Parts: sequence; structure tokens; C-alpha cells
Amino acid sequence: MNPKFETLGFYPADILLPKQGTDMTKWAVVACDQFTSQPEYWQAVEETVGDAPSSLRLILPEAGLNAPDVDERIAAVNAAMGKYLAEGLFDTLENALLYIERVQSDGKIRHGLIGMVDLEQYDFTPGSGALIRATEGTVLSRIPPRVKVRKDAPIELPHVMLLIDDPSKTVIEPLTRSSGEMEKLYAFDLQQGGGSITGWRLTAAQADQTADALAALCSAQEQAWKYGVKDVPPLLFAVGDGNHSLATAKQCYEDLKKVTPEREWASLPARYALVEVVNNHDDALQFEPIHRVVFGVEPEEVLDAFKSYYPGAYEGKGEGHVIAYTHAGGQGFLTVPKPRVQLAVGTLQAFLDAYVKDHGGEIDYIHGGEVTDRLGRQAGAIGFKLPAMGKQQLFKTVMADGVLPRKTFSMGHAQDKRYYVEARKIR
Repeated sequence: MNPKFETLGFYPADILLPKQGTDMTKWAVVACDQFTSQPEYWQAVEETVGDAPSSLRLILPEAGLNAPDVDERIAAVNAAMGKYLAEGLFDTLENALLYIERVQSDGKIRHGLIGMVDLEQYDFTPGSGALIRATEGTVLSRIPPRVKVRKDAPIELPHVMLLIDDPSKTVIEPLTRSSGEMEKLYAFDLQQGGGSITGWRLTAAQADQTADALAALCSAQEQAWKYGVKDVPPLLFAVGDGNHSLATAKQCYEDLKKVTPEREWASLPARYALVEVVNNHDDALQFEPIHRVVFGVEPEEVLDAFKSYYPGAYEGKGEGHVIAYTHAGGQGFLTVPKPRVQLAVGTLQAFLDAYVKDHGGEIDYIHGGEVTDRLGRQAGAIGFKLPAMGKQQLFKTVMADGVLPRKTFSMGHAQDKRYYVEARKIR
């Protein structure tokens, strides 16, 4: 490995890409944790893919994590991975970093850097001083089902997106200006309204320059300038998307450590995880709120319970945290004056967690206001819409207060999430 990366927790990787001639539009599918309440989306993907080689065969959409036949589905995923490897479907790009340009559904271009992170440098514990930290609360109960998918898998396909706080645009933006010096690897349209994507391989000189720029973001001067702090561990990467996937990779690695001599830990492929790095200040990157829909409840009872949970809460808009709601009988707003937490999502989540624990129901996390309204109007459901959080506050908040409430924000719409393109061997 390039020694310049050793202090960063981020490295070039041996990246697998489908061989030339593969229908890449059919190959690439959106992150498995999207469209969980819209089975028609995944059915459309299934119809588009057909019998063609596809990453759809290598993932388990999260809507199926609790299916009765989940073990059979996981076995099918692992078998498909082995089949693709045995058939020689992939080319290997050794010790590679990739620069990508993603044209989103809104026409804006998001810029990214593909490499792998050292899971020894990642910690999702609130208040951690690790180089790579979670931004939102990690739900430990969500990890074991994902471990079942990953623990025997021979390869990984990442939908993890890490953010860097680079207002001077020193890391990724220089790659944009010099993409003509790189080897172009792919360029294709993404299915189901996902826009398009182009990928290049960095030269050795560009990889060195990228390492230097990332190292500069960790300096004490940079931390003092951006956050007004000193003598604190630097935060280089904040997890923007896919925290539970990264936490799952961490758990699988920790489990391997228990049965592996310590001298061999550094050589374990499972010690690392493939990710995309994006600048928090990328103009195309927008923070969208993640809304909530609660199924299996009586909406009016939920609203009454909310107002009882927060004495002083009332119908309508006012000063404090304002949360919109929609159900089959109508829509409106709830206001909680003088809230106890900083963000409206924290106010809502605390109530919902307590309500479903005591009364039943199931919470789903939804991208997009229109979808939330449509699902909320279903019988026995209610949707809640939340305001967006300013992305410029993300790193400062994590540095000062630790993780945010889970599912606080989403980076863009569901169709603009990462699509599975690259892969890496983890066994």
C-alpha cells in the first residue's frame, strides 16, 4: 500500500469491475436500503435486469431482510457471487483509486472518490475520537441481520458514502479538472431514473496528491480554523450514507479477529471496506430530510398521544419544532414549543420510539414528501414530514455533540443514492 495513506485510514484498493461488454445499465442497481415500502420499484428493476449479469443478484434489498425465506435468499446471493467469480465476470484494478462523476436526477453532477477504509479507524460509538465516525445513531438491532448477509460473502458491493469537510475544495475538485489525464473505465445511464455515471482511474501522481490533500485536512490548523477547537482528535470522514452497512463490515471484521492471530489482522481483506468519498461542499450534494410513516396504528390516537407526550404541544404552526402530518382523514401541523433537543427529528423520534414500544405499529423511514403523504394516507397509517438540516452544521455538530438522531438526513433523493458498480474481494 502507498505509505502516504497509512495515517488516513483510507487506501487504494483492488477493485473489481465487470468486464467490457457487460450491460452496465442492467448491472448497476440502487442501494439496497432504498424504496423499502415500494415493492413496485424493485419489481421494475427485476424486469429490467432479466437474466443479465447484475448486482441485483449480489444484494438483498432490505425489504426482504425479515422475509420468511431470508436464509434462502442470502444463500442465493452468496452463490451468485461465487458463480460470477468462477465465470471470470470481473476484471481487477489493482491498487486503484477511482474518480467518478454522477449526473443526478436533477441534472447536477456529484463528484466522488472510490477507495477503501481501514475499519480499525472507524467507530460508530457516540463521542468517539476516531478518524471515521458515524453522524447518526447506530441501531444495534439492525446489524445482526446484515451480518448474516456479509459474513460468508466472498465480495462486497458498497453503498457507503463518506463525507469530507473540505470548503477550500482541495481533495476531489482537482481531480475534476484533471480527469483528462486518467484512464476512463466506464460511462453509462443508470436505470429507474438514476441519471448517469462516469468513472476514471487516478494516476499514481494523482493518488499521491490526493493523499497529501487528505492529510492536510487532519492538521491542527485546519481543525482550529473550521471548528474552533484544538488538542482534539481530528474528524476526517463522517459517514453520510450506509452507516449500518459500514457498522456491519466492522462487526464482521471484529468477529474474524477473535479467531485470527493478531499478527494476521492487517492482512485480512475483511479489515477494509470499499466506500465513496464526497466533499460535503460539493454543489450537487443536498441534504434532504428523512420522513417517517407509522403503519398499523390509529392516526388520531397517535396525534393525541403526541400531544400528551409533549405537554404544551398543539395543532398548527408556531414557535419551536414544527412537524407536518398526513393521514387518511386529513393533514396538518404539530408544534412543540421550547423543545428539549436541537432538531425536530429528535423530538419526533423520541415520541415514535416510545409509542410503538407501548402500543405497537411499525416505523418506516421515507425519502420524499410526496411518497410520505401517499403512504400516510393508507388505512391504519400516518406520515410525518420533517424540515431539512443545514449541511454546513454537520461536522461541527458531530465534533461538539457526537452523533445526531438516527435517520436525521439523507443526501439527496432515493434515486440519487449510490448504485452498485464496483466490488472488492473480502475473503
